[in-house]
Amino acid sequence: MKCIEDKIPFELPEGWAWARLGAVAEAISDGDHQPPPQTSSGIPFLVISNVSGGVLSFENTRFVSVEYFNQLPETRKPRNGDLLFTVTGSYGIPVLVDTDDNFCFQRHIAMVRPCIISNRYLYIMLGSSYVKSICDNKATGIAQKTVGLSTLRELLVPIAPLSQQIKIYEQAQSALCVVDGISSDREDLLKTINNAKAKILDLAIRGQLVPQDPADEPASVLLERIRAEKEELIKQGKIKRDKKESVIFRGEDNSYYEKIGSKVVNIDDEITFELPNNWAWSRGYSCFEGMESTKPKGEFFDYIDIDAIDNRLHQIKEAKHLPVSDAPSRASRAVKNGSVLFSLVRPYLENIALIEEKHSHCIASTGFYICNSNGAFLPKFMFYLMISGYVVGSLNQYMKGDNSPSISKDNIEGWLYPIPPVEEQKKICDKLQVIFALIENVEKSLS
Repeated sequence: MKCIEDKIPFELPEGWAWARLGAVAEAISDGDHQPPPQTSSGIPFLVISNVSGGVLSFENTRFVSVEYFNQLPETRKPRNGDLLFTVTGSYGIPVLVDTDDNFCFQRHIAMVRPCIISNRYLYIMLGSSYVKSICDNKATGIAQKTVGLSTLRELLVPIAPLSQQIKIYEQAQSALCVVDGISSDREDLLKTINNAKAKILDLAIRGQLVPQDPADEPASVLLERIRAEKEELIKQGKIKRDKKESVIFRGEDNSYYEKIGSKVVNIDDEITFELPNNWAWSRGYSCFEGMESTKPKGEFFDYIDIDAIDNRLHQIKEAKHLPVSDAPSRASRAVKNGSVLFSLVRPYLENIALIEEKHSHCIASTGFYICNSNGAFLPKFMFYLMISGYVVGSLNQYMKGDNSPSISKDNIEGWLYPIPPVEEQKKICDKLQVIFALIENVEKSLS
């Protein structure tokens, strides 16, 4: 006998007592440590994903043979009333076994068979923050942390009188129902917020967010000036003529036409919404200046791949700092301050981000199209445009492939983009920045 006063975590009500989990359980075990031979049918073999939701799930389960199951010790064959407890990776998730069906489980899951304590009460205890904090402190390993069975057996559990154990479970379940309702309301509210953001962006790119100023220089004049400057560079032999570049204009019949070289065609069927008078439509060929290739130099370089993008906030989480000798073959897209990265791979995931000064030295993956404005767009407006439902949703129609569907450079450059006057672009960006800051505060309050 030894004193454990210094290990008692907190005081208990009168009539309660502390006990080691191993003392109130008939058995504490985990699954077979050897990968079992799988079969196409037979006895379900559960893994972490089958219990990570807090309930047993037999969907997409693996199977082992009846012969394999029969040779398992009884402490590895769950019974109705036992508890499962995840111990590796996503550790600390308790699950009540509420079926008489046979199944077994992998070694990343432990099984607790209570004997002198209510299994429902123990379920509440194992799911408590008290037990989670102990698991956090005792878990070992680097890649996948594991809570050992010895930790579970030595776990100090507060034992309430049996009559109270049932009441505690019932009250806890009632409270969890309330919490689930709040979580559902929170998810509904977040969905409403996301819909609101999408609607606001939609209004912005249609010219309906800020008042029009007739005094603003029309976008058509800006585009004509850009074409004139480009024509001069062509004459000087500094750049080549882009045969796909076009001029889009409105005819006297109020229809939209596109001129490529000497050819003029009606494109009314491609115009999806009306623009204010001072706005203009343009293909990507005529409003993006194209992409540049580059190679990593020196000893190390900073690399932006698809995974580096937070596709909810549309920000770069962190560029990878890699030795040049380990540079991926895809590391060849040059970026600059004001570039917008747009993922060509699975564009529906919206891995889109604006390059700011701190990342302007990076090299991006060829998995991105790099939007560089030729002067038609302010970088911030171009970013808002490219994350809009109009652009993302429209480009998604061009996706090809099964495992990692993607779009092409030509899909982006051939699409139609609405261009506001530069002064209106500034006003739109200022307005969106204020609105989105308010929305972000609301989102943070819900987290």
